[in-house]
Amino acid sequence: MDRIVLTGMRFYGYHGILPEETRLGQPFSVDLELSADLQAAGRTDDLALTIDYSKVYEGVREIVEGRPLKLIEAVAERIAMYVLEDFPAAEVVVRLHKPKAPIAGPFDDVMVELHRRRLP
Repeated sequence: MDRIVLTGMRFYGYHGILPEETRLGQPFSVDLELSADLQAAGRTDDLALTIDYSKVYEGVREIVEGRPLKLIEAVAERIAMYVLEDFPAAEVVVRLHKPKAPIAGPFDDVMVELHRRRLP
């Protein structure tokens, strides 16, 4: 299976358990891997036969910058569902990073990674 990969998409959102997180917000970043058959698009040079990653980006932006959720797992799940419902991807891997998570100690990043497949 072929893949389209988007990495380092950066957004500002208001997701979290703590009141400060939903009031002040914080940066999030998203990496996506979309598995799909890209052969027809490659042979014909036709955008209609592939996944328009600019549209994927816009939808992910709407989710991350949209209605606050408590858990980054829930945000990542919404992203996965959006991709599988709106695009011809067979599988999607979502990596949602929360580098400013409220942890009392030094760390580089907090990330959840979801693997989802299109249901038959």
